[in-house]
Amino acid sequence: MNRPSQEFDIRAYLERQRDRVEAALADLLPEIDGAGAPVCEAMRYSLTAGGKRIRPILLLAAARAVGAPETPLLPVACALECIHTYSLVHDDLPAMDDDDLRRGRPTCHKRFGEALAILAGDGLLTFAFELLARPSTRREVDPARLLEAIHILAHGAGVSGMVGGQAADVLMEGREVDASTLAYIHQKKTGALIQAAVRMGAILGGGSEREVLALGEYGRFLGLAFQVVDDLLDVEGDPAVTGKPVGSDARRQKATYPALFGVEQTRRRAAELLDQALAALEGFDEKADPLRAIARFVVERDR
Repeated sequence: MNRPSQEFDIRAYLERQRDRVEAALADLLPEIDGAGAPVCEAMRYSLTAGGKRIRPILLLAAARAVGAPETPLLPVACALECIHTYSLVHDDLPAMDDDDLRRGRPTCHKRFGEALAILAGDGLLTFAFELLARPSTRREVDPARLLEAIHILAHGAGVSGMVGGQAADVLMEGREVDASTLAYIHQKKTGALIQAAVRMGAILGGGSEREVLALGEYGRFLGLAFQVVDDLLDVEGDPAVTGKPVGSDARRQKATYPALFGVEQTRRRAAELLDQALAALEGFDEKADPLRAIARFVVERDR
């Protein structure tokens, strides 16, 4: 079954889930006094800067799709958001994208300096795995499934995933890129962590092998669509809405879908990926409606 739910309010759902994730983050973030306080402030500044919280929401929605309760997985969802945020902090640094704004306000290194921004990113990365390994987290989920989910996250965030894709993206700046290289960058840089989020939710939710495989495919297509739309927004987006300048990819001569194929073909590619993501949800009932709605939202978004 893969019918759209006409009554599903995706914006209300995303707002409700984002509020849950942000409340959990505020509760879980460490409070450190003394000499270590500034780096904790930088971590909190970056983590509370807003954003869609798509990755943790996808993890929770995947668990729901296989019939599991979401609340026990909130610390895992928060760990995922910590890793995503650390990547943004480092991505904004002068040695990488050299961005001054993130989500409409100064980037971490502009607010706290480069050294503290690097350390804040390091802190968020390691805090993510602290959350995952806490005894309280292990009591809430099956330890064997949690270990599998940790492996999926580390693989998706490391050199086989996000870090590897980011490295390729940086190294290919100013160079001619073919379609296969661009697909590699998209799949690794953005797609790997999104796919990991969905697979983690399915596994931690007790999904069957068939369900985990199908949801993994959904996550793969959604991750590619997310980056394709990001590329498009860098060309056509409104800075007042996106919170970052338009045209930065072109100025840095980065490999993007519009640069290689043009705007119209990029739109068609996003629509194709949406169809493929939705097709992967065939056989799931209405509990997967949030995943269906998220896929449409990702492709139709303006930020």
